[in-house]
Amino acid sequence: MHTSHIRIHRLVVSAACVALLLTGSSSIAHADDAKRPSPSESQSEAGSHPVAKGDNGDGDWSVEDAIRFWTPERVASATDPAARPAPPSASDGPGAKAAPKGTGPRGLAARADMPTAEHILGAKSVGTLFTTVQDPQTKEMRAHSCSASVVESSGHNMILTAGHCGLGTNTIFVPWYRAESSVGNQQYGIYRVADWFRDNRYVKNSKAAVSDLDFAFATLKPTNGKNVQDVVGANTLSRTPRYDNDVTMVGYPASHNPEDHPVRCPVRTAALPGFYHMQAECRGMWGGVSGGPWFSKIDWTTGTGEIIGNVGGYNGGGNDANVDWLTYSPMHGDAFFQLYEEAKSNRHVNHGGSYQQPPLPYPLGDGDTWTHARLLASGEYTGDGKGDLIVVWTDGEVTRYAGDGQGGFGGEHQLARPNPTWKDVKSLTGGDFSGGSGSDLLAVWNNGEVKILPDIGSNGLGREIKLADSGSVWNHADQIAGGNFGTKNNVSDLLVRWSDGEVTNYTAVGDKGFGTEHQLLKSNDLWKQATLVTAGDFTGGANWETLVRWSDGRVSQFQETSRTGLGNEIQMAAPKSVWTHDVAMTAGSYDSNGWPDDLVIRWSDGETTMYAHTGAGFGAERTLVPPKRK
Repeated sequence: MHTSHIRIHRLVVSAACVALLLTGSSSIAHADDAKRPSPSESQSEAGSHPVAKGDNGDGDWSVEDAIRFWTPERVASATDPAARPAPPSASDGPGAKAAPKGTGPRGLAARADMPTAEHILGAKSVGTLFTTVQDPQTKEMRAHSCSASVVESSGHNMILTAGHCGLGTNTIFVPWYRAESSVGNQQYGIYRVADWFRDNRYVKNSKAAVSDLDFAFATLKPTNGKNVQDVVGANTLSRTPRYDNDVTMVGYPASHNPEDHPVRCPVRTAALPGFYHMQAECRGMWGGVSGGPWFSKIDWTTGTGEIIGNVGGYNGGGNDANVDWLTYSPMHGDAFFQLYEEAKSNRHVNHGGSYQQPPLPYPLGDGDTWTHARLLASGEYTGDGKGDLIVVWTDGEVTRYAGDGQGGFGGEHQLARPNPTWKDVKSLTGGDFSGGSGSDLLAVWNNGEVKILPDIGSNGLGREIKLADSGSVWNHADQIAGGNFGTKNNVSDLLVRWSDGEVTNYTAVGDKGFGTEHQLLKSNDLWKQATLVTAGDFTGGANWETLVRWSDGRVSQFQETSRTGLGNEIQMAAPKSVWTHDVAMTAGSYDSNGWPDDLVIRWSDGETTMYAHTGAGFGAERTLVPPKRK
């Protein structure tokens, strides 16, 4: 994994002050990759008792103090952190997840037609945060480092930002910040933070599930007797309605932005697999936009609108690849609105030390990644009695996804790192060939080698039972499918489609060999066109069914395949159907009925679909992985 950048950019207050840059256009360059590790906060038992505020408030720091401190020269002396190396990385704490699929070796690339954020004069209700807090590692001071927006409250004094932003002393909010004017001469004034409200379970810049909680509220002190909402208005907060939304992101980049103007980007969001997040693709969203609002609608005349997200989340709102064009937001759901209510009532509530994620949309990853899923196999590989999914990737990596018994899957578990051996596997199936307590894999390599990998739930891929050596006739075995084709109550039979169209059934395959061979079809031209073959129990009969996807897009089911024949053929899809895009498939027991009748398909665009309770026709369709980006 690459070391991630964070959406807070640290700005150095140097001894030598330079004039504020007011000219030149904003250029696009590489984002900084400064790490911002922060130790986890100590957790205590859940309850509604007050939590010590510590150094949250700003004490007696006055507006005059802020103006005296934030001179034009001091603001201008902030240097672009993109030119500095990142400080040393620290642990992301317990529970850290792998990077969301799409950020790693099989990761994303920027699209040519991706939008670019445009510079604007601003929206009155959106501004920047200035803080005097020093970075604990570098001892550098931050100038304007995050964005924030005014939100409705009875006190007319509340802002929304990211949980990883600020939370320090002497913080000021500057709505509609204009670099052309000094801090003391901003059109709508400056407002000191009175108190911060953040979910105590959140860990700063976490890569774990608690990154879903990367939002914070602050109350502000009045300036010249006026509260901020009475001066610039306020935004309404609404629940994020879905993962795919049309939003306008607004924020103040603190780097790659010589004019120091805000940017906006209208964009369509998507789910971030594995997290309760949205993600959006737009160039120019450099560090400093953290905490900035995602508007579902906005009136640019009043500078206010409806907010359904804020920049933040995994790694502080950006991925591990250190890019400016991929930005995250936590979903505004129950936890968000619970914190909002606590802030509005001026309560600091301890929520304990554990966080349970809501149901997630695509825990398996995204379509860009799954275009690299080459082979699929089903079986029970974790010991919990629920069907699991094995994937062999184009780079030879082998992973397991644990099924939840309800048609969903948990996180990815790596069984083998990318390697040339598994890149050379030709065909793969699950089954119970070794007689152990768990399911096995049976793999055929291009060189003709055949192996059983027994009980991989407990053994991993370390133990092997070789059935055929390199150079054997099995280099002509193009498709294999494990199932019950005559060996009663055991998934220990193997159907093979050979390169010349011959089809054979090997019953009672095990550690002693291939069992008994039964020829079901002699070599023929038709079965040379059987592009994909799998098996499942789709009728509930004594034997399993064979399911074939032909090269012309036709899909056939052969019912009650046995030692004597393939069985009665039923056409499930006509020629020239969408099934020409079926790249890999497997059938297993993934749903609540405990029956191996759930068909999983990986399509050419990476979309992966389950057809639950498949019978003579395809079962209920469920998207496991969305299609890759267009």
